[in-house]
Amino acid sequence: MAEGTTSAADEDSALLQRIRQGDQTAMAEVFDRYGRAVYSVALRILKDSGNAEDVMQEIFFQIWRNSDSFVQGRGSLGAWLVVVARNRSIDLLRRRKPTDSVDDVVLASPCNLAAEAEHNAMIEKVRKVLQDLPAEQQRSMEMAFFEGLSHSEIAERTGDPLGTVKTRIRLALITLRKAFQA
Repeated sequence: MAEGTTSAADEDSALLQRIRQGDQTAMAEVFDRYGRAVYSVALRILKDSGNAEDVMQEIFFQIWRNSDSFVQGRGSLGAWLVVVARNRSIDLLRRRKPTDSVDDVVLASPCNLAAEAEHNAMIEKVRKVLQDLPAEQQRSMEMAFFEGLSHSEIAERTGDPLGTVKTRIRLALITLRKAFQA
């Protein structure tokens, strides 16, 4: 390491020493440096922002009250804080009573189920309408929308005139529009 530069471990050690002396600015620096990582780990495990904030607050309050709880030489302060966040979050999950009512448990869904159902119904309707199209229109639509071919590319591939391909796609789109307006 070049002279005049300090490692993150040295900086953390100096910050912890200042915290032991009651330096609130040092505590704010530690929080700014590691707060986001601690919160992120807690949130990932707990899937609840309020509980994740509580865990984060507990951990940083512990550092403020007893900065000796971090043992230097066993790893970096950041890694230690992340492990403590993980362990506290898991402990919190384990403390939840299994007798909690099923109605009180909130399951997060990565998607909007109503929108997903509506989307699936629309796709089924499109499939049905496409199946009922004449074979030439159906094939032109598939090449245009599912294979991403241009009208010219479809005409070249099928050997049909460009105007015919455009007419087939236009008629298929009109049929789809009518089906969705009905």
